Amino acid sequence: MKHADEILDEYGTLIERKVEEFFEQRIKETNSYHKFISNVYENLREYVMRRGKRLASCSTLLVYKGYTDEIDTSILSVCVGIELYRHSILIHDDLVDKDDFRRGGKAFHKIFENISSRFGESTAIFSGNILYALALNAILESDFDRILVHDVIDLLNRDYRNVNESQVLDILFEYREPGIREWYKMASKRASSLFRATMLTGAILANAPKEEKDLLIECSSNIGYSFDIQDDIIGTFGTESEYGRPIGGDVVLGKKSLHVVYALKNSPEDESGRLRRILKKENPSKKEINTAIEIMRKYGLEKAKERSREHAKRAINLIKKTQMNKETKNFFIEFINYVSESLEWYK
Repeated sequence: MKHADEILDEYGTLIERKVEEFFEQRIKETNSYHKFISNVYENLREYVMRRGKRLASCSTLLVYKGYTDEIDTSILSVCVGIELYRHSILIHDDLVDKDDFRRGGKAFHKIFENISSRFGESTAIFSGNILYALALNAILESDFDRILVHDVIDLLNRDYRNVNESQVLDILFEYREPGIREWYKMASKRASSLFRATMLTGAILANAPKEEKDLLIECSSNIGYSFDIQDDIIGTFGTESEYGRPIGGDVVLGKKSLHVVYALKNSPEDESGRLRRILKKENPSKKEINTAIEIMRKYGLEKAKERSREHAKRAINLIKKTQMNKETKNFFIEFINYVSESLEWYK
């Protein structure tokens, strides 16, 4: 039985070939329109094709195969759409979070900043929108029944709106302090929305029964919560060498991840007050960033890790109840276990 990493490599390569083909055609079309727009599309291709796990599109592919035991041209076309959908969100994420890099290359808004920073940021906004439109194009070009395609596009539209709503709340929380329940309201539309969209797309196109879709909706929500909490922990406690970004970026932005919410709730008044003051600062010093991280570590980290593990356990139990084939079940179980076990790297 192949491990999750081997499956991601194998199926990710299939999807990448289709992404390349898709962009080749679009770049030819833009050549006759305007040279600079063609340049934008070339950079979009480079951005999307940077080496990654292709987790979003592989989730769609694996769920589809889990119910049909097949991989065909149509599902690969849809997976191209899912990959572009994911990257349309990432372009905007990088811009809002002021990240300079993504997977070893420049964040998209940094690619064109040689003209001006405003031009780079504006181009990133419009290019993210272009990728979303291209994602729908790729799905529409598949040979699936039009009713199923309509259902998938309706799903992606709803979850695209959900993700954007969660991002507004995420920014709002940089300026105010959410409680645990309010944090979960935001998180219910963040990674949970992405996993729901990608997994349900595979189930819809495979004509999975309603009860199976219901299991996947609940399962994807728990995967999303577990993943979000783990990803935020990495963002605070991971090193620059393993994460590829300077440590403390979330502290500088005043992010209110779940471990921050717990730290503010559980720490003594003097410690919580110190943490609040640092999170409100526009340019905290390195010493202040380290102080904030230590308060989070002492009063919020373990509780957040515990919640991530609880969601992982629920997700695994739900995956086991589905009718998907053994390969797909084992993949998701191994992936979820990896997310949960990796929490032990951060003390």
